[in-house]
Amino acid sequence: MTTPRLALSSPADILAAVPYLLGFHPDDSLVVTGFTGSALRLSSRCDLPVASADLRRLIPVLRRSGVTLVMLVGYGPGPLVTPAVDEATRLLREAGFDVAEALRAEGGRYWSYSCSNAACCPAEGTPFDPAVSQVAAIAVTHGLVALPDRRSLARSVEPSGGAAMRLATRAVAGGLRARLARARQAGPDGPDGPGGHDPLAADLVAEGLARVREAVIRYDSGGRLADEEAARLGFDLALIRIRDEAWTLLDDRDVHVALWRDMTRRLEPRYAAPAASLLAAASWQQGDCALAGLAVERALAADPGYTMALLLRQALTHMVPPETLRDRMPTTCELDDEMGPPRAAWLAPLRAWLIEDPVARTG
Repeated sequence: MTTPRLALSSPADILAAVPYLLGFHPDDSLVVTGFTGSALRLSSRCDLPVASADLRRLIPVLRRSGVTLVMLVGYGPGPLVTPAVDEATRLLREAGFDVAEALRAEGGRYWSYSCSNAACCPAEGTPFDPAVSQVAAIAVTHGLVALPDRRSLARSVEPSGGAAMRLATRAVAGGLRARLARARQAGPDGPDGPGGHDPLAADLVAEGLARVREAVIRYDSGGRLADEEAARLGFDLALIRIRDEAWTLLDDRDVHVALWRDMTRRLEPRYAAPAASLLAAASWQQGDCALAGLAVERALAADPGYTMALLLRQALTHMVPPETLRDRMPTTCELDDEMGPPRAAWLAPLRAWLIEDPVARTG
């Protein structure tokens, strides 16, 4: 998703835009927006109070993004906001950035740290209503959403599968257990054929890759997976080759966020780590670091050692631009070359998932 061009010509415009750039209305926060000329490059939010070291980490990110002009907005009471704005302004100016505006917003009023003229910036603050701003209207027209607070954004990735999804998960898990058992009866586990090729792994991977691509097409056309289809795709993602295929397909279209958010919410929590990690990667690629961070939390709650989620958490913590990792992602053919033919070992994560009855564990 491309952020619409928002003309920010006044403090009220800035304050109207920030919630749509973040995806929610912030509080007790410092928001840094960076521009190159009039083009928005990035938005970053920090909880207050914020350490000077955390503010310093922004500087190389702004430089890598070609930022030349910065606007700061602090949300909350003056004693909390002012020290952070003062420190951020000092560090940014020392680093050569033009801090064009610095604001504090609280209770429907704003104060400017950049203006000392009481005629336009009175001591009691200037009232503003972001809901009636033209900036907000443009943002909504382009499909941007500003939830009431970060907690509302967190609820948008919380589990919501319910009893029907649990039953679908049990049915799919039973079918997979039977299929694995039949393969075991047909021959011993392990490599089978030239180069360690395993027929069952090959079949499961081929089927899963097709389901990933079909799901993207389905959601891109406004459709949705049925519960059993969603459960089956969730088990597909246990295979790293299938999950990585989904990762390579990510682009800036909204469909990927829609698909993987839906999967993150509907899958039984035990199985959510791959889908939540894909949601984090898709959100991060769109510049939505708030949603990406929450998705990483969901992934690590499901599996604290999940490598993809840990990698994304580190990238978000160090504010790595998403294109840095995206440019290194292999193509489908490169994945095949790197991973080689499907092997029995590829099925180990799926077998581990199927050890326990999902309903007994979660329902």
